[in-house]
Amino acid sequence: MASLKTASPAIAPADDYRDSAKGWTVVAAGMVGVALGLSPLPFYTIGMFAPELAKAFGWSFTALMGSVGVQSLVVMASGPAAGFLLDRWGARRVALWSLGLFGLCFMSLGLATGNLWFYYGQWVVMSIVGAGTLSATWTRVVNGWFDRHRGLALGVASTGTGLTGFLIKPFSAWLIGEFGWRVAFGVVGALPIIIGIPIVAWLLREPPVAGVAGADVDAAPADDTGLTLAQAVRSRGFWVMAGAFLLIAFALTAPTPNMENILKTKGFARMDIASITAAFGLAVIAGRLIGGWLLDRFWAPGCALAVLMVPALGSFLLSHTGVTHPQALFAVVCLGLGAGFEFDLLAYLIARYFGRRNYGTIYGCFYTVIALGGGLGPVVYGRAFDVTGGYGAVLLGGVGCLILGGLLLLPLGPYPRFGGEGEAD
Repeated sequence: MASLKTASPAIAPADDYRDSAKGWTVVAAGMVGVALGLSPLPFYTIGMFAPELAKAFGWSFTALMGSVGVQSLVVMASGPAAGFLLDRWGARRVALWSLGLFGLCFMSLGLATGNLWFYYGQWVVMSIVGAGTLSATWTRVVNGWFDRHRGLALGVASTGTGLTGFLIKPFSAWLIGEFGWRVAFGVVGALPIIIGIPIVAWLLREPPVAGVAGADVDAAPADDTGLTLAQAVRSRGFWVMAGAFLLIAFALTAPTPNMENILKTKGFARMDIASITAAFGLAVIAGRLIGGWLLDRFWAPGCALAVLMVPALGSFLLSHTGVTHPQALFAVVCLGLGAGFEFDLLAYLIARYFGRRNYGTIYGCFYTVIALGGGLGPVVYGRAFDVTGGYGAVLLGGVGCLILGGLLLLPLGPYPRFGGEGEAD
C-alpha cells in the first residue's frame, strides 16, 4: 500500500480550513445525521415494536427479526450505489434527500396491515432510499475537513449511533405506552425530517477548494487526491481490509442482538440483565471517542489490533460459565467499546490508504462486507444456541475472529502520500 501514489490534483485544496473551528460544526451535523439515519433507528427500535406487531398480527419473532436481515441484504447493494452518488453529487445533497425519504418510509411502517410481505417490502424501500444516511455520507465530509485530528472528529461524529441507542428505546417505549405503536412509528420516523434535515441543511458543508470562490456548498469537491475504485480494487490492501473487516464485523455484531439471551444462559435475572446491557450504548460512545483519539496518535493498524483485544476479552469472559455480575458488566462494556471503534476505524483506514477521490464508492463497497459479516453473525450465534443450548464455543470463535482480523491489518504498512496531504504523524 505504501507504494501507491497519485499525481497532485490540478486544483489543490486550501490548507487553512483543515482542523478549523468550522470543521467541528460539520462534525455536529454528522453526529445528528448518523443518529437519525438508517443504521441506528430501525436497529434499536425493532425490539420495542416487535412485541406490539406480534400481538396485533400474530407474526412470530423470527419473522419480525427477518426485517433486519432484509435490511442487511438490501444495503449490500444500495450502500455502494449511495457511495457513487456521494462522489458524484456531494454528501449534503444526498443526505437531505435520503433523510426525508427514509423518515417517510419509517413512518409508513405504522400503516402495516398484517400482510408480512408488504411489511418486508416497506423495509426494502426504506433500505434503498435511506442508504444515503449511512456513515459513508458523514465520514466522507468529516474526512475532508480534518487531517491531524481526523480520528477524533470521526469519533465524535459517530457517537450519534450510541446516543440513539441510549435514548431511543425509552422514548419509543413511552410513545407506545401512551399513544400506541402506530403513532410511535410516526413520531420516530418524523425525527429525521424535523430534526435531521434542518440541522444538516444548516451545518453540513463540503470542504472548500482553493481558487473556487463561492463554490457550491452542496457539490462534491473536485478532489483527485487518492485512488479510483478500479485502482483500489487492484491493490492488495483492499482485499486485506475486506477480509479483516468481514471477521471484525462478524465478531462485533453477533453478540449485540443475542446479548440478553447470552446473559440469561448465565443465570441472570431480568432486572440484572437490564442493568448490565444498559451500559452497552454508553460504552459505544466511549469507544468512538477513545478510538478516534488513539487513531490520531498511533499507526492505525497497530492501534486496531490493540483495541480489538478489548472486545476479544469481553467475548472470552462471556464464553465461561459462572460469570459474576461485575464480570458480565465488564464484558458488555468491552464489547461496546469494540463496537464503537469499528466504523471509525474503517473510515480512517479508507481515507489514509485510498484517499478521498472515490471515498464514497470505496466505503460503500466495504459497507457491503460489513453488512455481510454483521448479517451472518447474529444468525450463526442464534443457531449455535439452538443446537448447543449455549454460546460458549461460538463466543470463543468470536475471539479468534477479532484477533485474526486485527492481525490481517498489519501488512497494510505505512500510510501512502496523496496530493494535498502529508503522511500522518
